[in-house]
Amino acid sequence: QVQFVESGGGLVQPGGSLRLSCAASGSIFNIYAMGWYRQAPGNQRELVARLTRGGSTMYVDSVKGRFTISRDDAKNAVYLQMNMLKPEDTAVYYCNPYPIPVLPSWGQGTQVTVSS
Repeated sequence: QVQFVESGGGLVQPGGSLRLSCAASGSIFNIYAMGWYRQAPGNQRELVARLTRGGSTMYVDSVKGRFTISRDDAKNAVYLQMNMLKPEDTAVYYCNPYPIPVLPSWGQGTQVTVSS
């Protein structure tokens, strides 16, 4: 089973930017779609963005125009460029296939904190 390691999070002021990276332990070439998910304290994990192998994207309304998902199958990596960050973007961010597998393998995630 492919494992995922997320990185790139941190503390940023409102309006700032971060670029998250997700490194897969194996090939993601055959994974139809990859997604970025986030979980804020007290909330359920939610899908933020997903990208198919063919380049089709989907973003949750709250991040449209601010976040961009990309993937590099040659590097077995997925990225999330986050611009114009808001305090409500504060959460732990994870990557995983979309839709979520029946038995998902979640990494530790990467903490994003947006605060002045």
